[in-house]
Amino acid sequence: MAFAILREELNCSICLNIYTDPVTLRCGHNFCRVCIDHVLGSQEGVGVYSCPECREEFPERPDPVRSITLRNIVERCVSSLPEERVDEIFCTYCVHSPVAAVKSCLHCEATLCEEHLMVHNRSPEHVLSEPSNSLQSRKCSVHKKILEYYCTQDTSCICVTCCLAGDHKGHKVEQLVEASTKKKETLKVILTKLLAKRADIEVKVQNLQERRTEVHKRATGVTETVSALFRDLRRQLEDLEDKVLSVISQNEEQVSITVTDLIQQLESKKDELSRKMSHIEKVCTMTDPLLVLQEQESRRKDFCDTEKTDSEERQTYNEKVQNIGGLDEELLWVTIHTGLAGIMSSVKLGMDEKKASDMELDVNTAENHLIISDDTKSISWNFNANRQPPLPERFQTYPQVLSTKTFSARNHCMEWEVNVGSKCWSVGMCYPSMDRKGEGSGLGFNPKSWCLQKNRQQCSVIHNGRKVYLPQVPNSNQFLMCLEYEAGQLSFYELSDPIRHLHTFTAKFSEPLHAACYVWGDYSRITFK
Repeated sequence: MAFAILREELNCSICLNIYTDPVTLRCGHNFCRVCIDHVLGSQEGVGVYSCPECREEFPERPDPVRSITLRNIVERCVSSLPEERVDEIFCTYCVHSPVAAVKSCLHCEATLCEEHLMVHNRSPEHVLSEPSNSLQSRKCSVHKKILEYYCTQDTSCICVTCCLAGDHKGHKVEQLVEASTKKKETLKVILTKLLAKRADIEVKVQNLQERRTEVHKRATGVTETVSALFRDLRRQLEDLEDKVLSVISQNEEQVSITVTDLIQQLESKKDELSRKMSHIEKVCTMTDPLLVLQEQESRRKDFCDTEKTDSEERQTYNEKVQNIGGLDEELLWVTIHTGLAGIMSSVKLGMDEKKASDMELDVNTAENHLIISDDTKSISWNFNANRQPPLPERFQTYPQVLSTKTFSARNHCMEWEVNVGSKCWSVGMCYPSMDRKGEGSGLGFNPKSWCLQKNRQQCSVIHNGRKVYLPQVPNSNQFLMCLEYEAGQLSFYELSDPIRHLHTFTAKFSEPLHAACYVWGDYSRITFK
């Protein structure tokens, strides 16, 4: 009794449950923190806050204080609450002390323990079942008789009266055991199918997990490769920077030495002139005419030489100044350009690229409406194209052509440009065994080919006849196709700014692959770069 009263005191007056994180208002009443925060939040629009228990008003939103003592009491009380026991079924006849029942009699509508079961009536109408407190559910609700049959037409369990004279008269009925056996067999069939579906899902999940692991390993490897590449690029750029700065420093030092030497020559000449000027000034201060004239005659040669060499010295100086030069910026840019070109030529993209220099179109596979350029890099469509001799490898139904080389074992990239006026074009990959004529010989419309197609204002990817439209139509006319053969991926990119990924096919390639393209429409052209 005391425990029940204590438990009532631990109930929040808002949610009527035991306190969770109890807090106290200034008025002294306790609430769950979540409950009181919700109430105070709903009072914000009113402008006045009040306690839900005593209605005391607060001019400002109160800040509830955590009640540590009450929280400890709640925790101890909750931990000491008796666990709820599962309802047990007791024998109907053991009235003095409850004894667990082992069976129920549908006829007697009673539950039996081991002892009363031994002396129970064993006549056929006394049907035993597992212990249950709801024996009425095993009897007909209309005739109050045991449910013994199953009506297959109405899919319901019925008693013998229902079968002979009730609503189910004339219906096909079965014994409960027989109907139960059939239902179990049906369920087993369904279970087998569900097991197969679950196994299939498990295989798919495992494959996806393996794929994720594979991508993670590949990403780790590519990350290390890219990091090493950029470390090497930074090192080469730093070396190039040091080289260019060294050229600048050497150029500056060379100019400085030349200028310093010329300055020293001029300073020496300046000193010599100062000495002569001092002597002339001294002569000019003499009062004895004889000495002045005699001094002038002895120095006349120096004075005359000075006058004669002025023009020569000026010319020599101008020549030296012109030869000094300045910072050779042209040499710097040449050095930078050459260095960067060398760095880029050493960059390994991790792709065994078969680009324009390796990509050639096979004239023997080109359909009769296609014209192959002399360098075998471009195809164009022309209704009046010259017919070519029939060959087993030549396409006959669609204007398509294959590359001369196959691609396998490694990674490859191909870039192509489409004439803006092209009405319909496709570029992709296919097996050499793809059909060359018939409805199934179209690029992407069979299990042996994959392609990116643009038809007027719609862009899609196609494989095995399944067409998936891309959400955005490319604005550029330049594209890139990348094949990762061993990884089983064929990706398409639009070479816009920035580069945009269009789609990636995933497959287990079983044959080497040809690059393939389709083009249709006057003045339509595809050029591989």
